[in-house]
Amino acid sequence: EWECNNSQPWERSYEELVNFVKEFGHARVPQKFPENPSLGHWVDNQRRRNKHFLKGDAPSKMTKDRIELLNKVGFEFGDCQ
Repeated sequence: EWECNNSQPWERSYEELVNFVKEFGHARVPQKFPENPSLGHWVDNQRRRNKHFLKGDAPSKMTKDRIELLNKVGFEFGDCQ
């Protein structure tokens, strides 16, 4: 089923994160990343979604599989930027 959504698929953003890690050696994308603003926004969303997931909030789009993938590249779920 087609869904009208302006955001790109999670997998594409994840791939952008993987490329960021390859280039910069870490996964700490600034929330306001001028080279790729959508990646900075996406990273911030992952942190928020993870908090909802851990609390057991129903609307969270975070999954265990996504957490595993993010951990694989050294993603930091903490609030520090």
